[in-house]
Amino acid sequence: MDIALLSMSLNQGQVQQQASMSVMKKALGNAEQQGESLQKLIGSADVQAIQKAAQPHLGSSIDVKV
Repeated sequence: MDIALLSMSLNQGQVQQQASMSVMKKALGNAEQQGESLQKLIGSADVQAIQKAAQPHLGSSIDVKV
């Protein structure tokens, strides 16, 4: 096998691994941020705010037929 080809393949594998780790770290950071926000919301013990955050589309409009 050609040494240059082997070197390029190894470097490409390392770059792919670094990119994958970067994406995973970003996803983990987002999950941590959402968890902290959820803890704040639960800690507030405001039931209506929790319900509104869980299902924001409910209770915002009323259909009336006359």
